[in-house]
Amino acid sequence: MRIYMQTRPDESEAPRFYQLSLQQDLLGGWTLYREWGQQGARSSLKREVYLDHDSALAAFEKARDSQVKRGFRVVFSQGMDNSRAH
Repeated sequence: MRIYMQTRPDESEAPRFYQLSLQQDLLGGWTLYREWGQQGARSSLKREVYLDHDSALAAFEKARDSQVKRGFRVVFSQGMDNSRAH
């Protein structure tokens, strides 16, 4: 599952982006990757490990909702159930 968001372009600087990716590992756990930064510049990456899908999905949705409240718009999503996506 993956979602890519960005802010609206500004005349003075490139838009900022925020990407979330949720992947199952080989042991049955789940890893949430958060990547953010400015288009065309260095980015930061944070990895969080969860034991079950429900808690990983809850963290994914909370992170997504938090960024939408900060002004990010969803540009691309993959593997999202439409009933749970905003």
